[in-house]
Formats: sequence, structure tokens, C-alpha cells
Amino acid sequence: MTTDDVLAAWTAELAEALGLPQGSALDRDVVLDLARDAAHGVARPAAPLTTFLVGYAAGLRGGSEADLADAAATATRLALAHGDAPDTTDGPDGPEHTSRTDGTTGSDAR
Repeated sequence: MTTDDVLAAWTAELAEALGLPQGSALDRDVVLDLARDAAHGVARPAAPLTTFLVGYAAGLRGGSEADLADAAATATRLALAHGDAPDTTDGPDGPEHTSRTDGTTGSDAR
């Protein structure tokens, strides 16, 4: 099973469990791109917080595909403009390079 298959199945399962209508406005690529931009432009822990806030805002605005796109565009613009973000590559919330038990470092597998 590919990652796309796993994500599609998970999204459908979670949407059903949350009581979202079938075919709810969700452009997975918009959400994943937003998470990437927040993680890189702000700080890694900003990714889940940003995607939650965008989803929440879109829901409050009516929950349409346009509502999601507008909220995501606003958040993306802010994250990309956040150029003075601190370097969190060595921070405690998920370093880009992690120490291995053998003393070497390697890229995070995400």
C-alpha cells in the first residue's frame, strides 16, 4: 500500500468518525503544503497548529472548498513571510538531524 493509499484511507476513516459529510471540501495537497510551509517558515511544531487553525477558520467561515483555500492562502503567506524565524533544526521539538545511538547524526526520516 502506498503512502497516498494510506492517507486516503485514513482521511476517509477519520472524516467518517468525525461526522464530516461525504466528499467534504478537503484538498489534501493544500493542507500538506501548508504544513510544510509552516514547519519550514516558522518552526516545526507550527505545522500541526497551523493546519488546525486553518481548518477551524475554514469551518467557521462555512467549510467550503473556497473557505479552506482562502484560509490556507492567508496562513501560507504569513508562514513564508516569517523569514526571521529562529533556526529550530537543533531544537527539542524535532531536530532536522537527530543523534543516533552510535554517536553519528542523520536526517530525520519524515
